Amino acid sequence: MADDQTNRWVGDALVTIEGGEPVHVALERSLRAAVREGRLRPGDPLPPSRALARDLGVSRWVVTQAYGALVAEGALDARTGAGTRVAATSWPTLTATRAVAPPVQPRPAFDLGPGVPDLRHLPRAAWVAAVRTAVASATPGDLVAPDPRGVPALRQALADRLAVTRAVLVDADAVVVTHGAADGMTRLASALRAAGHDSVLVEDPSWPRLRDVAAAAGLRPVPVPVDADGVDTDALVAAAGRTGARVALVTPSHQFPVGAALAPARREALVRWARSVDGVVVEDDYDAEFRYDRRPVAALRALAPDRVALLGSLSKTLAAGFGVGWLVPPDDVPAARAGLDVRTSAPPSLHQLACAALLADGAYDRHLRSARARYRRRRAALLVALERHLPGLPVTGLSAGLHVVLGLPAGVDENRVARLAARRDVRAMPAARYRIAPVASAPALVVGYGNLVDARLDEAVARLAAAVAEAT
Repeated sequence: MADDQTNRWVGDALVTIEGGEPVHVALERSLRAAVREGRLRPGDPLPPSRALARDLGVSRWVVTQAYGALVAEGALDARTGAGTRVAATSWPTLTATRAVAPPVQPRPAFDLGPGVPDLRHLPRAAWVAAVRTAVASATPGDLVAPDPRGVPALRQALADRLAVTRAVLVDADAVVVTHGAADGMTRLASALRAAGHDSVLVEDPSWPRLRDVAAAAGLRPVPVPVDADGVDTDALVAAAGRTGARVALVTPSHQFPVGAALAPARREALVRWARSVDGVVVEDDYDAEFRYDRRPVAALRALAPDRVALLGSLSKTLAAGFGVGWLVPPDDVPAARAGLDVRTSAPPSLHQLACAALLADGAYDRHLRSARARYRRRRAALLVALERHLPGLPVTGLSAGLHVVLGLPAGVDENRVARLAARRDVRAMPAARYRIAPVASAPALVVGYGNLVDARLDEAVARLAAAVAEAT
């Protein structure tokens, strides 16, 4: 080209063509930057190729090559008779991204928040080995046209594991691999909504994520109270009668946040109700691997595979970042299966194959044994520290999972305690955060111990005790 640098305006965007690279590549790069930076906005027209070529002093071929590359990327849209425009669904601009991106909140030094596993002890070396195995063993079919329900190797590994650890006997073809429990709930709730269901009975209090995605799919949450024996099935049946709800979302193995297991009589009552109304029970099996005083109770689905859908994931045993979960729909409810294999895609095939390898070679079980021993010790140390620094306050919940519930003195504002703790770099959650119905309840905190460094446990509780004292 004649000049080392040529600057021209295209609408409101300055396009720069610099020397040192092919002219069509330079023009493509400059137009791409204008779109990314918001100088060319979605829907903006671009000049005809002849006009822009004349304006820039280049051949028309240069412009058509640059336009064609950006159309292929989806940045531009070219239609016969309508010219070339910036695509309406083009990339978000860098300026807009900076404007709306939420600030990253650093984790507190003393993390007593619930639901987060110990991220310092992830089996990283085992995962790297599993990825190598996945890459080496992947078939062309795995990489080109994977089954949207999940790769067969992982579905079989999950079916085998559910049989051994959860007493759930299921054929691998019935297992659907998901991006996590929330994705599984989204798929299931969407299928049930399409079949005519309009509400879901949910435990109150409960973890909000799954009930929120059910609501987003069109199922109205109906709260049902929980006590020391799990969800109150008499209240559930009564609520179902009032609302016509025939779907229930429960955590029978370890209720969150109360920390109870569903009593045997209530398990049977829940199944009887589901069968009597042609209903579905959705079992969130979120942390059943972590029981410290005995073997975990069998999954509710083992009692009623005809009526119970099982949700699980690696979020608590490994980390949410692994992005793998599973859904086993009920055997006798065709509506709950509709569209599960096509509504959304499964995780990437290589990722699934790595998970299958992790399960198959025993690395996952070794990690779980180590994690159970670590959490058992940490829970015991937490109870000792709570008794030392906050003597007389009740601590409830099974010897299981990654949290306990700490009762506070009568009249204390649990939200204020949490704020005062945060000022001391301690994270703990008010129990009321997990409630749906605005009912009066004794003040309490949900105290997690999964992601807390052992050496900091005593100081974390001492700081929490100082916050409680200030709020009292």
